[in-house]
Amino acid sequence: MYRFLLTPRWLAGHLFVVLAVIFCVFMGSWQLSRFESRVESQRTAEKDTKNAAAAEPVSLTTLLPGTKSQVTTVTSGREVAATGRYDTAHQLLVPERTLDGRTGFYVLTPLRVNGGAALPVVRGWLPGKVSAAAVPAAPEGEVTVTGALQAPETTSTDGVISSGGLPEGQLGMISAASLVNLVPYDVYSAWITQTDATAPLKAVPPTAAANTGLDLKAFQNLGYTGEWFVFAGFVVFMWFRLFRREAEAQRDAALGLPPESESVTQAEVPAREVELKS
Repeated sequence: MYRFLLTPRWLAGHLFVVLAVIFCVFMGSWQLSRFESRVESQRTAEKDTKNAAAAEPVSLTTLLPGTKSQVTTVTSGREVAATGRYDTAHQLLVPERTLDGRTGFYVLTPLRVNGGAALPVVRGWLPGKVSAAAVPAAPEGEVTVTGALQAPETTSTDGVISSGGLPEGQLGMISAASLVNLVPYDVYSAWITQTDATAPLKAVPPTAAANTGLDLKAFQNLGYTGEWFVFAGFVVFMWFRLFRREAEAQRDAALGLPPESESVTQAEVPAREVELKS
């Protein structure tokens, strides 16, 4: 009764099902591996953050020899010490930043180091609407600032205002590209969040490097994993359904029963004859 499984049409169907299931399982496994990789990177980032917090601050030039040096996943969050003078004339306020569930703004003051280049320093956060009057004055003279090294923000960073149109003295995104037209000197392609903020400022905690945490992309990978395995199960289900239908048709044919469509047609014949006679 199951000899139909060896016909060319069904052999081609078997091959398609096998290849489809293998492909779906492979894609699901790959998406799962991507999720597991992000979980591991999250654990590593948390471990590195704890180690960085416990480690002694290193010199800024050790991690960033020049203004064009990039922050990596290894150096992100490292405690660095930078010596220079604050340029309060070009101090900027970064609006719409959230801390502890409240909305406020960052206070960013350029620190002139290494012969004039500036390192953006977020001295802290204040709640409420942007107000220059509420910001405490930056220390005068030469200072040594300790803080966590951070990569430049991008348009995908939480709280970033990339549309422009902000009032003078405000900044929507902390990056060298945003600062280059606002200050008359070179700017590091990085920034630090000061560890010890001066009251009433609150220290801004460092963030994990991009693509190292359990962000939306990580859970998208997990969702895609489920989808691919569901697809594999659906392919097997459809094959079984077609097999069952064909087996029932073969069984009916062996018993001499007409196909369902023909039996329905024959059942309608007497009714039509009655209508014609009447």
